[in-house]
Amino acid sequence: MKKTATTLLLLIICTTGFSQTKKNSPYEWDWTRDGIWTGAALGATVTGYSLILGKEDLTEAELQRELDNQDNINFIDKWAVGYNSEAAIGQSNIPFAMSFASPFVLLFDDDVNEHTAQILGLYLESLSTTAGLYTVTAGLVNRSRPYVYNETVSMKRRLINNGQRSFYSGHVAAAATATFFAAKVYSDFNPDSPSKVWIWAGAATIPAAVGYFRIKAGQHFLTDVLLGYGLGAVTGYFTPELHKTKESLIEVVPSAGISRTGDIYRGIGLQMTF
Repeated sequence: MKKTATTLLLLIICTTGFSQTKKNSPYEWDWTRDGIWTGAALGATVTGYSLILGKEDLTEAELQRELDNQDNINFIDKWAVGYNSEAAIGQSNIPFAMSFASPFVLLFDDDVNEHTAQILGLYLESLSTTAGLYTVTAGLVNRSRPYVYNETVSMKRRLINNGQRSFYSGHVAAAATATFFAAKVYSDFNPDSPSKVWIWAGAATIPAAVGYFRIKAGQHFLTDVLLGYGLGAVTGYFTPELHKTKESLIEVVPSAGISRTGDIYRGIGLQMTF
């Protein structure tokens, strides 16, 4: 009877041990809170986009005033006055596309892949927050792009309202949101990974490259890029951070070993941290 009971106990432990253990996500998603957050951000994006579409073109008299006042541009930005490069616009699209793809690379990590829906939800929330902030700002603030001061650029291009959207760089903000989000999520799922330093280096470099080419293209001044970089990085980092779960005192962990009688066992156990 004793032998039968021992065998039955071992069978139960081993069967439990063979079940797949799913790693807990470091984040929590609340449909009410996050639904309101994401919905408000998307609403702000639509509102901001309508403001952008409603911006008026410059008149020739207003353009002339811009040219007359260019000496008043601050010294941090003045060196970029007149920049214009179609090639640089195309070059900026390469790191820009890479930035948007970076969070999807996370799905090759098995632990992250087990929580795909949650991570995609957080990514959408991050990007919509950045989009809302950018579009409303770009719709309300007029600042001439560097190419507007270049007299070799066609008058039509210099006068259309798109030329008044220098402040701030939406491309850089979106790129920084995406890459910092990816680095943050990877780090939270893999806190002891030696690869983190390279992940963060890439996260910092890609939006910086976008900013460099956007300046060379004559689309933005340095301060536009720096502000976009900062706001994007903060959003990409803190959106996951604000969703982190509180560490539990008790957690279920897998257990395996060899008993004193030489039997191999696999099972689960409770671990308490204090």
